[in-house]
Amino acid sequence: MDNIVGKKPALIWATHLSVAVLVFLWLFPTVGLFVSSFRTGDQIASSGWWKALFPQEQNTMIRTASSDTQKQIDGNYVIEGNLFAEEGDAQGEISVWGTSSRDIGVYTPGDTADLGEDGMLTVEANGDYRLVNDTEFTGTRGERVFLTAKTPPSFTLDNYRTVLFSGKATDKMGKAFINTFTVTIPATVIPILIAAFAAYALAWMDFKGRAFLIAVIVGLLVVPLQLALIPLLSFHGTVVEWFIALVGTPMEDNARRFAEVGWLGQLFGFAPGDTINSKGYLGVWAAHTGFGLPLAIYLLRNYMVGLPKDIIENARVDGATDFQIFTKIILPLSFPALASFAIFQFLWTWNDLLVALVFLIDSSGETTVMTRQIVELLGTRGGNWEILATAAFVSIAVPLTVFFFMQKYLVRGLLAGSVK
Repeated sequence: MDNIVGKKPALIWATHLSVAVLVFLWLFPTVGLFVSSFRTGDQIASSGWWKALFPQEQNTMIRTASSDTQKQIDGNYVIEGNLFAEEGDAQGEISVWGTSSRDIGVYTPGDTADLGEDGMLTVEANGDYRLVNDTEFTGTRGERVFLTAKTPPSFTLDNYRTVLFSGKATDKMGKAFINTFTVTIPATVIPILIAAFAAYALAWMDFKGRAFLIAVIVGLLVVPLQLALIPLLSFHGTVVEWFIALVGTPMEDNARRFAEVGWLGQLFGFAPGDTINSKGYLGVWAAHTGFGLPLAIYLLRNYMVGLPKDIIENARVDGATDFQIFTKIILPLSFPALASFAIFQFLWTWNDLLVALVFLIDSSGETTVMTRQIVELLGTRGGNWEILATAAFVSIAVPLTVFFFMQKYLVRGLLAGSVK
């Protein structure tokens, strides 16, 4: 009687609650990173991101205008203005202020502070100030005013301008953004193309050793990535040395540099003294392809096996070749599985750091990917949280977009072949 119509068993409620908790735990840091990317360093240091939408009270230091703006009024030299305008901040309301960081609350709005030879300073609640002296002001910097003010919510796009366009070499993410796409797109497409052909052969073509190949692919799924990095890098170096020996003559002290170039090497544009590096885009594409193929073949093969056998047999009766069956029947029907693996592979290669460090090292920064660029920011800008938050959100924006637009195919592809 517990499962009668209109009532849900406790297990379903527990499942829904667990999913809600997981979604909250996933969204909480993501939203925090997004909000923090639009805040200044002072705002991040003074309050949490969840307070960004509400007025905040914070201590800050603002300088008055320089002596260049002084005017002579009634025999006195006067500097006037608004403290918030001097700093470029939104208007706020000052509760207390002072001229020393050790005693910020010594004055209230409307009070006048005696600065001695520097004159008399009056500050109002809205930030208006008036600095008066009977002698001419000198110096290039204004007087420091320490204040406690309640300011309205404010956000800025300066962090994104710094990170993507106007920052220093270690801050710019624009080039790294393009480099990451250069790595990710081929590293996603190539294994899908290879795995689709292999999966069709393992699912619908009879040949000796098919069961053994399937067992090998399943075994490769559990091979740790770190175990294959050094052998694969050594293999890349061997291939480079073999290529140089094929199209020219290598140097005696460096097998990866041309001493002489044959006609085939000249056809490729090489000249004596040129060096071929085993690390580059080709290496990282090959590495990601090799590491992604076992899962791709396993996932696609399980999906293709579950397709109706009658469709394929009828196509063969009508005279269709295996290639025609593959391209015109199997591929269109396997789109959910292809999309689900594409999501996995795209997210993996986009967020990868280890493979990029091993196969794509470039001291000039021309091939630096976003994960490596963020590591550089951590080393050079460890205290600038606004820059780090912006760079991190730029890095995760594309994977989030891909996931949300293709998530319906993810579940369909993963569940394919699990039930009949």
